[in-house]
Amino acid sequence: MKELTRKQKQGIIGYLFLSPWLIGFFALTAIPMLASLYFSFSRYDMLTPPRFAGLDNYTKMASDPKFYKSLQVTFTYVGLSVPFVLVFALIVALILQKNRRAVGIYRAIYYLPSLFGGSVAVAILWKELFNKEGVVNQILGNFGVEGISWIATPSTAIYTLILLGIWQFGASMVVFLAALKQIPMTYYEAAMIDGAGKVRRLFYITLPLLTPMVFFNVVMQVISAFQSFTPAYIISNGTGAPLDSTLFYTLYLYLKAFGQFQMGYASALAWILLLIIGAVTGVLFITAKKWVFYE
Repeated sequence: MKELTRKQKQGIIGYLFLSPWLIGFFALTAIPMLASLYFSFSRYDMLTPPRFAGLDNYTKMASDPKFYKSLQVTFTYVGLSVPFVLVFALIVALILQKNRRAVGIYRAIYYLPSLFGGSVAVAILWKELFNKEGVVNQILGNFGVEGISWIATPSTAIYTLILLGIWQFGASMVVFLAALKQIPMTYYEAAMIDGAGKVRRLFYITLPLLTPMVFFNVVMQVISAFQSFTPAYIISNGTGAPLDSTLFYTLYLYLKAFGQFQMGYASALAWILLLIIGAVTGVLFITAKKWVFYE
């Protein structure tokens, strides 16, 4: 038997170290994705074998009013939460960038909500804050304002979820903080010598040099917002109530898959979501050439 060369041995060792990731990728990502692609062209209820149905699941969406409603709710959430998250994250990062006393504690406090992410506990807490007898209405009552059930009113329910998304701006803040530390102080010193004030330094030095991180945060926040599920599920009791005002796309997908056992239709919805996220991300990359500046 021919003895392995040193290079071949190194290759085998390398693949052995990579094997846990490769097994996880194929078993938990690649194969399930291919299976869902097949199911999207099938009628499948998870109880009987899938039956090929061609494009029926995709054409069905054209006459599905809840499909359009879930898109409307999701795009509203993404369009409002992402800009506010980035603005708050940048403002707080600018405030906390200097090494003042106890600044590390403040950074940790602002970052803490992001650690919980879309946890069930946070969603339950938020539900209790904004219900009819919640803390928010108690505070408003002290000022003579009669509160409403924010999560049970169709015109306000979605905004409680948007507010929850904005509250969890810590991850973007940390990215901005790291980027601010990398901007050379010589730029600011030269601008100050030329007479540039704080506002000019912000718009002509800080923001242009931060655009790569702004772009990164925009992409990550958009993808995350499109995939948001837990808060809407908990606050609406898994129904998208009231009047489908919190029917996120992912929640509608979940209800179709595990509520009505229409796994084929749910798989088609999942692939449409993938295409939507891919298209939005592609537009961001194309337009980035006009506003993202690299040193």
